[in-house]
Amino acid sequence: MDSYIVLDLEWNQSPNGREYSNKDLPFEIIEIGALKLNSRLETVDEFHRVIKPTVYKKMHFKVHEVVQIGIGELKKKGVPFVEAIRDFFEFCELDNPEKKKILCTWGNLDLVELQRNMKFYGVENKFDYPLFYYDIQKLFNIRYPNGEQDRIPLERAVNMLGIETRRPFHHAFDDAFYTVKVLQNMDFEPVKEYYSLDYYRVPRNSEEEIYLHFSGYSKFVSTLFATKEEAVADKHNSDLICDRCNRMLKKKIKWFSTNQRNYYCIGLCPEHGFVKGKIRVRKSDEKYYVIKTTKVVDSTVYEEVRLKYEESKKKRLIKSKRRLSKGMGDF
Repeated sequence: MDSYIVLDLEWNQSPNGREYSNKDLPFEIIEIGALKLNSRLETVDEFHRVIKPTVYKKMHFKVHEVVQIGIGELKKKGVPFVEAIRDFFEFCELDNPEKKKILCTWGNLDLVELQRNMKFYGVENKFDYPLFYYDIQKLFNIRYPNGEQDRIPLERAVNMLGIETRRPFHHAFDDAFYTVKVLQNMDFEPVKEYYSLDYYRVPRNSEEEIYLHFSGYSKFVSTLFATKEEAVADKHNSDLICDRCNRMLKKKIKWFSTNQRNYYCIGLCPEHGFVKGKIRVRKSDEKYYVIKTTKVVDSTVYEEVRLKYEESKKKRLIKSKRRLSKGMGDF
């Protein structure tokens, strides 16, 4: 039977600003809170550790304002991170392959920072690869669409569902507790298929590349490339395939970018109509990989992409004329 580990973290950062951060550990975890649920989403166990800081010996003022924990309390009550994470692994029963554990978080940052802290302290990464998890914040937004903002804060979601608030927010265990309450009170089944993929560890070669298919769209994660240009130009990465029938498509609008990070194209499937492709370029250890999504869309979306394409052409033309004009001026 599946069990769910609902996790939340709090972390500190350089009190003197980003330029004084440790590049290997910009965010130092100071608290881990988690609850374990059974397949019926009932709480069966709890976990909480306060962690003694070793990198940042003072609290960043904004962190202190939010979490209301002082550095003295962390030093007095905290345990070393290595001890805390080993206790957490035991709580999750990661060494028992017969028990399937599904990690759940509110947002997509906690697992990245947890693994970054593990690497910094030389702790073996025992999580599955690829690591699939539930981003409850994303699922809540899918289930309860909100036109005002893409990501609804936890406290607002709690209020929207009429959940009683007897605990404060912005403590790791309390936020994990409220995430559980949201999961238990929202309509989970219709969005259960929309699990998320952790990108802290990415494919190291073509054999590890990831292909995912959801109801309504498909996703592909490439291996690493030396440059962003190589990643985008790679034929395998730039091919457009219909996410419904897997047919290779001819592009009606070729790949173009609006900001050098996101790229778009449109293909035409003879059976399913317009198919939109989107490539996001991400960086990992000074190399680049792409996350490509494909989705069948209607003519309205096609027109939106076409207008973006025309606008990008105009901007490129203006830049080209400026460079030419500058070159002639230098001459």
